[in-house]
Amino acid sequence: MCIALLSTAHPKYKLILLDNRDEYINRPTADATWWPSYPDVLGGRDLLREVQGTWLGVTKSGKIAVLTNFREDRPPAPSAVSRGEIIKKFLTEDVGSTEQFVTEVVNQGVARDAGGFSLVCGHIGKGDQLAVISNRAQSGAEVPWICGHVVQTVGLSNTSFGDRTWPKVLDGEELMLKAIRENISDDKGEEELIESFLALLSDDALTRKGLDPKEGLQTHILELRNTIRVPPLGRQDMPDLPPDEIAAAKNDEVTRVLGNRQKGAASKQLGIDGIYATQKQTVILVDQDDRVRFVERTLFDNDCKPVTGKEGTIDTTFQIEVPPTK
Repeated sequence: MCIALLSTAHPKYKLILLDNRDEYINRPTADATWWPSYPDVLGGRDLLREVQGTWLGVTKSGKIAVLTNFREDRPPAPSAVSRGEIIKKFLTEDVGSTEQFVTEVVNQGVARDAGGFSLVCGHIGKGDQLAVISNRAQSGAEVPWICGHVVQTVGLSNTSFGDRTWPKVLDGEELMLKAIRENISDDKGEEELIESFLALLSDDALTRKGLDPKEGLQTHILELRNTIRVPPLGRQDMPDLPPDEIAAAKNDEVTRVLGNRQKGAASKQLGIDGIYATQKQTVILVDQDDRVRFVERTLFDNDCKPVTGKEGTIDTTFQIEVPPTK
C-alpha cells in the first residue's frame, strides 16, 4: 500500500516528491543507484522480474516518474505489459514529450490490460506539468495534469487517483503542507526539511491502534489505507528456499536464480509471503536551479532486520542538464 506525495508549495523548490514503497521485505530489490545499463537513470529496481523495472526514478535530463499499484476486480491479462516496464520505458527511452508518451500509453492502449496503476511522469527540468496516467484512462483527455507552475500538494496511493476516501492520502497531504510551512516560517534549511519529511513518511497509525502484527497482511489489509507507514506485518517464514538462493536474488542475480528452479517455485516465496512493511522511503527535492537531491532510506536489510542510523541511507545530488530542443 505505497504512497506518493508531490508538492510545489515550497518557494525554494520547483518540485518535492515523497514516497513510501510498501512490499514484502524478502522481495529482491536494488537500492537506489545510477542504473548499470542506463547510467542517466537514478532509482531503485525490482529484481524479482526479468524486466527489472522500478516504482520511482529520475534522470539527469530531468525526467521524473513514480508509480503506485491498485487492485482491480479482474486479474491482468496473461500477455499484459509489466507496470514496472511502463515506467522504465519512460525513464530509459526517447519517448518524446510527456504528451507523446501519454498518447502512446493511453490512446494506443499500451497499458489497458496491465494491472491497476497510477503513473505520475513528466520533465521537471522544463518546468512542465506532470501527467497522471492510469490503466483505466480511455483517452488522453482523461489524464489529469498536476504540479508544474501550479502551487499544489497532492497525494496518491493504491487506489485510483483523486479518490478522497483514503485517510493516508489526506493525512499525507496535510502533514506535507505543515512541514513545508514550518520550514518556511522558521527559516530552516534543507536538512531539517528532509528530516521532517522522513518523519512524515514514518507516521504509523496501525501501531498506535495496537494491532497484532503477527496476524499478517491479509488480516490488516483494509487498515492499510489509514497509515502512511506500514509496520512489519506477518512472520519471516521462508519455507525451504536455500539461503544462498535468497542472497543471490537480492544481489541482482534473480534472473539466474529463478531460471534454475522450477517455473514459479521461487516466486511463490520471494516477494509474496513473509513480512510485509514499508521497505524504502524516498525524498526528492528539485530546487529552482535544477539541482536534484535524492535521499533514500532503507528500513530493513536482506535478512529482514531493521536498519538503524545512517547505514541504510543513500544521499545523492546532481544537476539536471536539459538537452537542447530539436
